[in-house]
Amino acid sequence: QVQLVESGGGLVQAGGSLRLSCAASGNIFRLVTMGWYRQSPGKQRELVATIHVSGDTNYADSVKGRFTISRDSAENTVYLQMNSLKPEDTAVYYCNLEARIRVPPFPQNTYWGQGTQVTVSS
Repeated sequence: QVQLVESGGGLVQAGGSLRLSCAASGNIFRLVTMGWYRQSPGKQRELVATIHVSGDTNYADSVKGRFTISRDSAENTVYLQMNSLKPEDTAVYYCNLEARIRVPPFPQNTYWGQGTQVTVSS
């Protein structure tokens, strides 16, 4: 009943920038946490950044100072501004959502987007 749609991926040269967007829709009662994870071939999916409903953010050490996570005023969309991109940032980026749905007992569930490819050339 909840869908996540990512956009903003693509090809970029090293040192360039991209902004990823993730729009959440469906039977959402309350957003708890939204974030971004990434996975490259042969590697496990890893945390990139998260933002809690409180506004608190967490970043992987590898992206601190380069990436910024934010959300809109309606808390339906999360963004990842990626600056100073490096070839090692190349991966499929997945949007992640922790939310309560509008069905009793309003359980908190985890949802994943389909992923968007980010490729950084040297």
